[in-house]
Amino acid sequence: MSEQPYSQAALRALIEAFSHPIVVVTAPHLLWLANEAYLRLVGMSREQVEGQTFLNFVNQEERSRLAMRFQMFFDGQVPTSKTLRRLMPSADGRMHDVSTYSQEIKLEDGARGLLINIHEMPDRPPVLAIAERLVETSARLVSAHSAEDVRRVALEGLSSAGFRASFLSWDGRMMTSSAVEVPRTDASLAVEALSEGRAIYGGTNATEASHVYLPLGDARHGVLWVDGPGLDPAHGSALALFAKVVGTALSEARVQAERTRDQWELQALAEVARFVAQPVPPSPEAFLERLTALLSADAALLLIQEKPQAALAPVAHFGLRAEEPGKMALSLGHVLADAAMKAERGRLSGPSEELALREVSGGRFGSGAAVRITRGGKVCGTLQLLRAPGKPFQVQDLRLLGTLVELLVTLLEQHRLRAESARQLSETKLLLELARTTAGVLDPAGILDVAADFLVRLLDVSNCYILLYEEPAKVLRGAASSATHRDFFRSVKIPLDGDSLSAHVARHRRPIAIEDLEMTPGGYNDELARRFEEKAVLGLPMTSRDELIGVVIVDDTRGPRMFGPEIIELAEATCGQLALSIANARLYESLWMSYAELAAARAEMVKRERLAALGELSAIVAHEVRNPLGVINNAVTTLRRLLKVQGDAAMLLDILSEESDRLNRIVADLIDYARPRDPILQPEEVSRVLYDALEAARGLAGPGAMAVTFRVEVEPELPPVHIDRRQIRQALVNMAVNAVHAMPQGGEVTVRARRELHDNRDHVRIDISDKGMGIPPELLHRVFEPFFTTKAQGTGLGLAVVRRILDEHRGEISVDSAPGRGTTFTIRLPFLPPSLQ
Repeated sequence: MSEQPYSQAALRALIEAFSHPIVVVTAPHLLWLANEAYLRLVGMSREQVEGQTFLNFVNQEERSRLAMRFQMFFDGQVPTSKTLRRLMPSADGRMHDVSTYSQEIKLEDGARGLLINIHEMPDRPPVLAIAERLVETSARLVSAHSAEDVRRVALEGLSSAGFRASFLSWDGRMMTSSAVEVPRTDASLAVEALSEGRAIYGGTNATEASHVYLPLGDARHGVLWVDGPGLDPAHGSALALFAKVVGTALSEARVQAERTRDQWELQALAEVARFVAQPVPPSPEAFLERLTALLSADAALLLIQEKPQAALAPVAHFGLRAEEPGKMALSLGHVLADAAMKAERGRLSGPSEELALREVSGGRFGSGAAVRITRGGKVCGTLQLLRAPGKPFQVQDLRLLGTLVELLVTLLEQHRLRAESARQLSETKLLLELARTTAGVLDPAGILDVAADFLVRLLDVSNCYILLYEEPAKVLRGAASSATHRDFFRSVKIPLDGDSLSAHVARHRRPIAIEDLEMTPGGYNDELARRFEEKAVLGLPMTSRDELIGVVIVDDTRGPRMFGPEIIELAEATCGQLALSIANARLYESLWMSYAELAAARAEMVKRERLAALGELSAIVAHEVRNPLGVINNAVTTLRRLLKVQGDAAMLLDILSEESDRLNRIVADLIDYARPRDPILQPEEVSRVLYDALEAARGLAGPGAMAVTFRVEVEPELPPVHIDRRQIRQALVNMAVNAVHAMPQGGEVTVRARRELHDNRDHVRIDISDKGMGIPPELLHRVFEPFFTTKAQGTGLGLAVVRRILDEHRGEISVDSAPGRGTTFTIRLPFLPPSLQ
């Protein structure tokens, strides 16, 4: 080689003149120039070769050593003229056995270059070449870390040796191919190779063997199919050994992958367990979001059966972007739900299910994995993950999902317990509130209204109705209800022997629930059910010390409802508290009435003592006053007859006579009030007694009665009333006289008689109304007191006598008056005496 410097053009012209491959390398190891022979050797274009590092075109195992040799050469430390033998790869993966001779050259810029002559060695025996390729490939398998890498390296190595290859696996029924289509005419040979554990050659249509089945010896029952021209059974030992190496590499890769997967799964389980174990448990939606990210899913669904035999309902979901995600979740969930709930280890989507997922989701989802959820050993739902089409789940994913579902069950149980605790706390607070409210209220009506509203909140129902039992009438009477129907329900009356739900509950004294009224033919009041639009009802008895207090009815107008044992127990406890409060209120009312009766008895005793004293006084007055009055009246009459007086004397005699008569009437009123007698009750016509009394009152009222008119209104067909005619006539006379005296200028007195139900008893009601000046409010409460009067010449005993007569008849008298509007006295008399009622 000339010592003169070479330009790039001169050097390119020089190396192109040779037919064998030549390259020029410059520092540090840049491939500066290459002739056409070299480009053909490596199978690349000039642009792919020139300008690249020369180390890319040598065997990988020699790159580091050659890099150091180039550095030493360009530093002037080692000579270059030495022939070396090495392997050189080409673009098709083949390795070329070549010899190289390097020579130093000078470049025109003063730099040093290395001209390398390359001579391809003559072909070696095929068996040796194949063995070398397989050994090289076996060495590369050491660095493969996954089963996919092992298969790729093995297939590349066999391809570099001139073979086609494919991995087959036995699924218990047939061999399946990983890539190259394997002839099916002798597929049984693959099974034979697997069972015999040795290479089996195939190719019955050719004079020589065209392919071979090599058992891999791994745990997955794999077979390596190798095909190529010139395949010789002499290659069998090398190929069989290579298959064992590949099988071992596959087994190690799987073990490593499983170990890595197991570690990852443990970390994932620990992470999810920490996530679930937070002081405040995350929501099911947050759990699904974490699960979706963990398993590289696109969506997650949780479907639960709220009740046994009920349909699955979506409880939570994540990753759905539909306008109605709940409806979409239900449609997607049903694709895998039935199969997943029957499979103990879960379910991966098959072709038909993947097609259904694509149709339901509009092409967004195409594969799924589902596991069932169990509580107490019973299947109650399913957890599902979804991915886009072409991204199938693996068995390992399903296994991990089956483990994670246990954490989900724990999370759901935590939420259930927290909800149950919150519900119990709320119920306890409400029960305490009811206890405080009812403990401070002694009016049963007030207790019932509060309790009805309370039960609506406590039991989450639509309405509450409370009926109280009336022992004498054997009926349940509406006493209170929630606000919606409160006014109407107070008029409801249900016989105890009827076919209504409340009657059944009262008779049997146990809770009765009707979960669906539309599906129940009877046993309830159909009219009330339609009026209240009820769909489900629950009836509960209220008892205290084995005594029936009443019945509580709660309903739900939203739809059919199952009243579970916990609801019934809570309602029974509340009704027990309510019954006790009503019993206490009634006891207080009875005690108060006892005190009132005792006070009335004491007042009656005092009254009778006073009347007895008045009776004695009246007897004295009758003896000491009436006898002189009689003498005076006789004397006045005699004087009128004997003296024939006129003028002032006659006027004085008239005054004396009038005052004597007035004094006689006072004495008579005093004796009537102080000398009571038991009434003699007989059935009497009310109208006859009224007209008789009004006629007598007109005569006793004096001259002012001429300017007053009486208007009488008696209800037609009014039945007779049991009264003492003389006493009631006297009472009516006294009231009518007072009405006439209240209108000194004249006017109209209205008297009405009609039938009335009062305190659950039939009465005759008589109203006597005047249009006088009325009674001042501050004096109204005293009008029935003895000796109280607002008239100048009254005794104050008329209304006192009226009250005494009505009390003896077990009747009532009341007054309604206002200044300027007149006065109305109302008396009520029972049609039958107490002994006949």
